[in-house]
Amino acid sequence: MKAQELRQKTLKELHSLLEEMREELRKLRFDLVMGKLKNVHKIKETKKDIARILTVINEKQKNKT
Repeated sequence: MKAQELRQKTLKELHSLLEEMREELRKLRFDLVMGKLKNVHKIKETKKDIARILTVINEKQKNKT
């Protein structure tokens, strides 16, 4: 997911997307421990997406004040 796409979303949408991504990361970690996960690179991508979402949320909150 690109940062430009995230900047077009509202804060409420970003927070819901953040929760979805955190849940996905939790499932990926669980699958890794259970030995079901074949593509371990997906964990790294998900963590980067979470970081992008948090960055955009912080940018929007700073611009709001």
